[in-house]
Amino acid sequence: MDRAAISASILALTEGETDTVALMATVACEVHHHHPLADWTGFYRVVAPELLKIGPYQGGHGCLVIPFSRGVCGAAARSGKVLNVPDVDAFPDHIACASSTRSELVLPVWNGFGRLLGVLDIDSDTPAAFTAEDEAWLVPLLAQVFAKAE
Repeated sequence: MDRAAISASILALTEGETDTVALMATVACEVHHHHPLADWTGFYRVVAPELLKIGPYQGGHGCLVIPFSRGVCGAAARSGKVLNVPDVDAFPDHIACASSTRSELVLPVWNGFGRLLGVLDIDSDTPAAFTAEDEAWLVPLLAQVFAKAE
């Protein structure tokens, strides 16, 4: 997987765009189709205090609503920290939106004004699918893409 090429593609596709949903749709599509172990890739949007709702995604159906108090996505939104979970069965209160999911990478998404827009959730049917390199690649990319998001 050529992370630099994927980043360049995402940045070119999203240049000048500030609509959060359009940005999320583009990032979800590109990451999903280029990460070899991604089985579900999508965003959960902050729609109310302490509440996430499904946004643009690629893959099978996801959970529609996730409170900040539940699961990996809720924990990442609540803490504002990246969560790389190599074994979802070992994560307390994991929400199994798909029974095949074995590992998960969830990254908070902030705009440049410090507002939490949601989380990027990447699920894999492979245990320990995500690496520190994935985190190091996606955190600055998300910051750049969503810097001016509304």
